[in-house]
Amino acid sequence: MTDDLLDRPTVHALLADGTTVRIRPARPGDHRQVRGFYEEMSPENLRLRFFSASPRSAARAADRACAPARPGYRALLAEADDRIIGIAEYDTGDDARAEEKDAAEKEARAEVSIAVADGLHHRGVGTLLVEHLVSAARAEGVTAFTADALSENHEVLRLFADLGLHTSRRFEGPEVRCTVQLGQDDTYLSAVEARGRAADVASLVPLLRPSAVAVAGAGRTPGSVGRAVLHHLRSGGFTRRLFAVNPHVTSVLGVPSFPSVAALPTTPDLVIVAVPAAAVPALAEECGTAGVRALVVLTAGLDHLQARALLAACRTHGMRLVGPNCLGVSNTDPELSLDATFAAEHPRPGTAGIAVQSGGVGIALLDGLSRLGIGVSSFVSLGDKYDVSGNDLLQWWESDGRTDLALLHLESFGNPRAFSRTARRVTRRIPVLTVDAGRTEAGRKAAASHTAAAATRTMTRGALFTQAGITATRSVGELLETAALLHSQPLPAGARVAIVTNAGGAGVLTADACAEAGLALPPFTPTVIDDLLAVLPDGAAVGNPVDATAAVSEEQLTECVDRLTRCPGIDAVVVALVPTAVAAATGDDLVRALTAAPGRRARPVIAVRLEQDRSVTLLPAADGGTIPSYAEPQAAARALAHAAGRAAWLARPSGAVPALDDVQTDRARTVVARYLTDHPDGGWLDPLRCADLLDCYGIPQIPWAWAETEDEAVLAADRLRGADGRVVMKAHWPGLLHKAQQHAVHLDLRGDAQVRAAFRDLETRFAGLMTGVVLQPLAARGIELFAGVAQDEVFGPLVLFGLGGTATEVLADHAARLAPLTDRDVHDLITSPRCAPLLLGANGQAPVDLEGLERLLLRLSRMAADLPQLAEADLNPVLARPDGVTALDTRIRLLPRRPQDPYLRRLR
Repeated sequence: MTDDLLDRPTVHALLADGTTVRIRPARPGDHRQVRGFYEEMSPENLRLRFFSASPRSAARAADRACAPARPGYRALLAEADDRIIGIAEYDTGDDARAEEKDAAEKEARAEVSIAVADGLHHRGVGTLLVEHLVSAARAEGVTAFTADALSENHEVLRLFADLGLHTSRRFEGPEVRCTVQLGQDDTYLSAVEARGRAADVASLVPLLRPSAVAVAGAGRTPGSVGRAVLHHLRSGGFTRRLFAVNPHVTSVLGVPSFPSVAALPTTPDLVIVAVPAAAVPALAEECGTAGVRALVVLTAGLDHLQARALLAACRTHGMRLVGPNCLGVSNTDPELSLDATFAAEHPRPGTAGIAVQSGGVGIALLDGLSRLGIGVSSFVSLGDKYDVSGNDLLQWWESDGRTDLALLHLESFGNPRAFSRTARRVTRRIPVLTVDAGRTEAGRKAAASHTAAAATRTMTRGALFTQAGITATRSVGELLETAALLHSQPLPAGARVAIVTNAGGAGVLTADACAEAGLALPPFTPTVIDDLLAVLPDGAAVGNPVDATAAVSEEQLTECVDRLTRCPGIDAVVVALVPTAVAAATGDDLVRALTAAPGRRARPVIAVRLEQDRSVTLLPAADGGTIPSYAEPQAAARALAHAAGRAAWLARPSGAVPALDDVQTDRARTVVARYLTDHPDGGWLDPLRCADLLDCYGIPQIPWAWAETEDEAVLAADRLRGADGRVVMKAHWPGLLHKAQQHAVHLDLRGDAQVRAAFRDLETRFAGLMTGVVLQPLAARGIELFAGVAQDEVFGPLVLFGLGGTATEVLADHAARLAPLTDRDVHDLITSPRCAPLLLGANGQAPVDLEGLERLLLRLSRMAADLPQLAEADLNPVLARPDGVTALDTRIRLLPRRPQDPYLRRLR
């Protein structure tokens, strides 16, 4: 690997207590500081680090860490407040390259060491540094760390044992030899994730549970943002200390005001910033110097330099930042009652957590959840999202003990793969809902390949939400409709719905809406029909929907609904009601038939009331719960379909990424490196290199040969002819993507004469372009599929699959999942396109080799995950038959990209 660590930018990350530290490579200019770091260590700490307390140890350690860069050696520093608080390093020594080792020694090892400043142990400094070293070492091909420690050095031994990596120990007298295997698996990722979660939550305490708050920019002018936030904090009953920062007054709205943050009688945990954009950087620096732990910047309109200065101040001083350009934050916990927003009303306390980028969407959700009675646990308006993100808030809600529903409106993702891992975990505990904003891409340029054409941002976001178990809605209204159902009713076990109505037309509308939403309306068994007829009035029609007629009484409707909720073939009951004079005359309240049940029903029951003036309301029920009621059947059906989808996601295994032991990753990386050495700007691979990469991952290909002359083409055709003697000839030149559209393919060639004629035709028509031809035997009949990879700059590699051939873009029958694929992802990928019944054996045909298709997609996923330089891969067509799966044509494009560890702990 190239020696690029020193070129990497400084990153910031969180320690176990939520403190921000800076992680960066040591450089020659750090020599004095590094030496001072060691010289300040206690004799005992020096002895544990160097096995002696020699005064020369500090100088030698600084010389080594700050020497000019050399292959196989890395030294990382952890800094806080411009002070070095930890150093970690590894050295491969003579084992820098695995291929130079003895044949019996398969590992490329590196010696690792860690030192942490006195007084800063047990805060995760060493662990964080080692995690970053592990990431750098893997990129360099190191497979194991070794470390010598004194057996009494319990802290470093515990550090290695708790990493989440396989660690072995060998005792040699007073010393212990530790060996840490660096292979990445889910155990290590889960351990890193758990440490990151604890650090994240700790860092958000000053933001969402502050002991003191100051509002900077709270003035005397009515209607100003700062004054509005201060008023909300005061009128909302904030239970902790509250200050204003304004140099011109001593009090605002009865809250004591001080001329600066430094003049406050106590340092606040949280400062709400509502000053002009030009004043924001200086105020942020003042807050950081004073020891403030979190900022909420309401101010909009910061230019590039102001934004950079704001974030630099937050990173330097370890402050978490919400905004800028945001609505504020709120925590309705009665022990706190923090409402630092300028929304029109205080949010109603409740159990829904909200994170939004749009202030307008935030206001709509606050109002809607309060109106429904669900209420809000905490609310964060992320604004321009310089720091605190949806990922942070998911982890907060997971641990706060108050949130049972998470609502997100995210217009961008900083680290989608880390977000996906967090969401997969959180959504198994609480529903996570989102508005899928930005679904269209107006003006999107024509793609360069089938893969790029299929890989729209909408499809990519959809893959993220599907794999993470996030319920994605298309509007704020749909989000609230779904939240009402998930909050109030148990999840349905499936998608089978029974409809009951007192008006046939309402039942038909509801049935149409359910069918369009993908729900099923199963027919009732004769036993169920007899059971329902026994309790319904004469004239009732017991199909599905059940038309109970306008004559149905409250008691009869109650009994009908109760019996349907106990019916084994039904997962949910939808009751569509219209007001009638019959019910009014008898004094029956048909709505009460739903809400007056003595105990909570085992299956969800929802109402549709066409006269209802609001799209959704929650009706109080006798058991203390609520029943969702919708004004439109479509809204009820959408919400129920989302609930069924969540239930299905929870019911299935989480899936695992299968191991592929025969993959030749190192060889593949060599192919990529050699190509990019010759083509620094990247480009489309020639057929030979495409085949080499597929071979590295065991992806099956049809036999082929390359020819640059007519005679070579004839000889190649003779070698490739099958039993029927027919071959295919395809022209090639750099950048040729759609051969069929260019008429650069000849099919069904028989005999030498046809091969020669085809070659001369291609040579004539593409003179000056064509560099040669690819010959293949004519493939047998089968289903033509498409499989591909698109590397998204933000989301990472996306694997696409669907119907292939020349019409793949026209038919657009594709599904997508983010790599790396689990076994469940592959199953979903194969069964999601509309063409799936063809693969499973429709119309009496034999199914294709599904196991072979799964293997191909898993290997394609592994290739995408291994090679960040893989910008696009386009396997079209992939021929699927009962006896196997084979790629007939492949295009691969590479770009010069560095590998990045998406799971490495670091702040945005």
